[in-house]
Amino acid sequence: MSDAAQPTVAEVRAAVEAVKAALDRHLAAVEHRTGEDDPAVYQAFEALASAAEAYDELLYDTYDEVTPFEVPLGDTLPEYNGPEEPEAISVLIRRDYTVGDPERLVQQAERVADAGQEAGTDVAAAIGALFGEYEPDEIAERHKEFGLEEGDSTVWVTAVEAAEPGEWLATPFEQADPRHLICRFDVSAVFDDESDALGEERDQA
Repeated sequence: MSDAAQPTVAEVRAAVEAVKAALDRHLAAVEHRTGEDDPAVYQAFEALASAAEAYDELLYDTYDEVTPFEVPLGDTLPEYNGPEEPEAISVLIRRDYTVGDPERLVQQAERVADAGQEAGTDVAAAIGALFGEYEPDEIAERHKEFGLEEGDSTVWVTAVEAAEPGEWLATPFEQADPRHLICRFDVSAVFDDESDALGEERDQA
């Protein structure tokens, strides 16, 4: 492992418990699938893959051991089955952060609070204040300033049917159909590690 803090035994155990829970959710989704390409099954698969990958990394960092699981990436997406000429698209963005400095986060939230309005002294209230003040893109650019540390991120661009104003707001994240995925862009430390390894191999050649 690099300069990052060594994982604790408790973190490894928490990761393996997350894998167990993800296995149960995946089996439940499979048992109740509504069709061959049920999005719920795909989402459960993705969650299981993510949990297994996190556990594998912690296990290796802590005990120098690996699991027999191979987490497939990109090429596991189902074949595109959307319209050839989409009339509308939906851009789905997920960015993960860890709260690296809670005190800084709360302080920054207090600075943007309206005059006479308390931003709140807990982390959840501070996050709400910051995201209420800044656009997600600005949060992404200034995350260190807000005491946040970047995790994985992904952007999906999917073909959708044009929606009426407010039509999908009640359930905004249930319409992601991987069969209508036009393109996908992932950012992860996993890819950085792979690139570093390739670079070392080239240097040694």
